[in-house]
Parts: sequence; C-alpha cells; structure tokens
Amino acid sequence: MSKSRGTEIGTGLFVLLGFAALVFLTTQLPGSKLGVLANSGGYQVSARFENVGDLQAGAPVTMSGVKVGRVTGVSFDSTDYKAVVTMAIDPRYDRIPDDSWANIETAGLLGAKYVGLDAGGSETYLADKGQIDNTQSAMVLEKLVNRLFAAFAGGGGNSNSKEDSQ
Repeated sequence: MSKSRGTEIGTGLFVLLGFAALVFLTTQLPGSKLGVLANSGGYQVSARFENVGDLQAGAPVTMSGVKVGRVTGVSFDSTDYKAVVTMAIDPRYDRIPDDSWANIETAGLLGAKYVGLDAGGSETYLADKGQIDNTQSAMVLEKLVNRLFAAFAGGGGNSNSKEDSQ
C-alpha cells in the first residue's frame, strides 16, 4: 500500500508541475495579456493595414530585431475598411523616422504575429499620436496555398498538351 501511495503522490506532483509550467508559458506568449504590464511613458503611434492576420494586443513591436514597443490595440475602421493597429513605443526610441515601414511579420513558420518596423530616411521623427503611412499587411498562409493550387490547376492541363497531340 505504501508503494501505491508513493506512486499517487509522485503522479500528483508531476501533474502540478505540468500545470505550473503551462501557466508560466501562457504568461510568456507575445499576445498574452497576463504577461503584459502597462507601458508607462512612451508615445503612441498607429498604422493602417489591409490585413493583420491574427495580430493581437500585447504583441511586440521590433526594429532590427530589437523590441521597441508593444501593440496596444487592433481595431477595424469601417470608413476605409482597414485594420488600425495602435502601438506604444518606448521613450528611449524617440528617433524613428516618420517615413518608416510597418510590416506584420510572423515568428517562425506558423508562429505568432508581431509588428516589424523598417527605418525610413526622413529627418523628422514619429511623435505621440503619429501615424505610420507605409505598411505591408500580413501574408495569410491559406491565401498563398489557394493561389498555389489555382496555379497548378490552371497550368496543369497545358503541360501535357504537346505530348497528347503527338
């Protein structure tokens, strides 16, 4: 009976450790609100995109691979039918050119979305409540696969037509 009790305690501790690891990892996700603390200070900028994929508030904003801020909100503007992404940029990065590009990028092949900034060449910089006009939307994997299948379906009949006529 003591061997069975030891097994039960060991199993229980293993399950608790698993749950603790799951909670920790959940708080570390880029889109998780549990791991995001309110950004005190800094400045807000926005950008409009045709498609943001599954970008969520809390996702990082990076420049040259360095985290410079966080996405604070994603909304839809029904007047121009675009997604509006608001970002809080750390006050240390106050010299981002106002003609910079904002791109929706993916961490890994099927990973979480984030905003990547590419510096422009302007000598004026983004300010609080500023807007990034140059944007590139997210690439949606489903659309790419559909285009690939459509290309194969459309070109598949012509590839053997020369052989069939001989």
